[in-house]
Amino acid sequence: MLLDQKRSMFALLALAISAYAIGTTEFISVGLLPLIAENFHISLTTAGLTVTLYALGVTFGAPVLTSLTTGMSRKSLLIVIMLVFIAGNSLAAVAGSIGILLTARVLSALSHGVFMSIASTIAADLVPENKRASAISMMFSGLTIAIVTGVPLGTWIGQQMGWRAAFVTISFIGLFALIANLILIPAALRKGVSTPIREQVKLVTNGRLLLAFAITALGYGGTFVVFTYLSPLLHEITGFAESTVAIILLIYGVAIAIGNVVGGKVANRRPLKALFYMFILQAIVLLVLMATAPFKVAGLITIFIMGLLAFMNVPGLQIYVVMLAERFAPRAKDVASAVNIAAFNAGIAIGAYLGGVITDSLGLIHTTWIGAIMVLAAVLLTGWSMALEQRKVRSYPAAAKPIQC
Repeated sequence: MLLDQKRSMFALLALAISAYAIGTTEFISVGLLPLIAENFHISLTTAGLTVTLYALGVTFGAPVLTSLTTGMSRKSLLIVIMLVFIAGNSLAAVAGSIGILLTARVLSALSHGVFMSIASTIAADLVPENKRASAISMMFSGLTIAIVTGVPLGTWIGQQMGWRAAFVTISFIGLFALIANLILIPAALRKGVSTPIREQVKLVTNGRLLLAFAITALGYGGTFVVFTYLSPLLHEITGFAESTVAIILLIYGVAIAIGNVVGGKVANRRPLKALFYMFILQAIVLLVLMATAPFKVAGLITIFIMGLLAFMNVPGLQIYVVMLAERFAPRAKDVASAVNIAAFNAGIAIGAYLGGVITDSLGLIHTTWIGAIMVLAAVLLTGWSMALEQRKVRSYPAAAKPIQC
């Protein structure tokens, strides 16, 4: 048993390394935009397409490609994913035009979408049922660590040696992840289940699953209304120097990593109930930030707590969708996870867009309460899901295991 636990931990470590590589490339463009714009003599808005098209690639590519690759061995698919990832970032490093760079970003995004969807189910399969949320949180820890270190380190490399060097570095991280997957991921993983069209249709027609995807987009995306513009908020509203802001963002990333681990533990047994209270706290903290942001000490404390809650809901959201899929569309479980990954990215897009609109029209400080409203909507939808679960709708199969809430 101890040996099995060790093997599972090493396999989860390989998944976390892969998530780190993918998370770094997801966020790296933000820090490199000025350098890319200057190199290609384009506007920042055009350079920003490297972020926008990446998000769209994940949103639309994840469910489609996951559905098409369900028949592949999970380990083989992981290897292919990392090869595509390395190819995409290598192409970005040698891109001679913005068009080629955008193509490379979309290619990398496709690997991101498929990996994040199947990695959650692989992580869940590696451990006992009562530890699945913790396993998913460990896999996602690679993504959170990427937020802590990937963007500032990649930006520094880009500033010192050119933005292409940042993508070269990411390619080498991807190569390391590929080797880790080859060595540490067991070959005897369950094979992907072929998903009939009628099962996939259930994912977009089943009310409970649609409700869960909406909860993911609103609950996860709400914080990004503020987070996207946290750096200027700290500088312009709280009054920190730009050099200090960088340190605060690093601390914020550490808080995210801690919150992700805590979220996995508290969501293991009752994910829906855990999510409900997480979202309530998240909405409250965003509202409090509106009052504390102008004050350095109070603002820092609030922002740290916001960081703790920012990714705390991720394991619970993933495991809840997997549990719903096991009940309502069991042959589309991997695709359901992929759709939820798309919902995460849709939430980021919605939150970032709202943050930009609010910043331009009302001001930075108002991103706080707008984000709180978005999360509050997730609270209401989660409460609705809890009520539906408790009512044990009779149209569901009698043998279906209820989700504890």
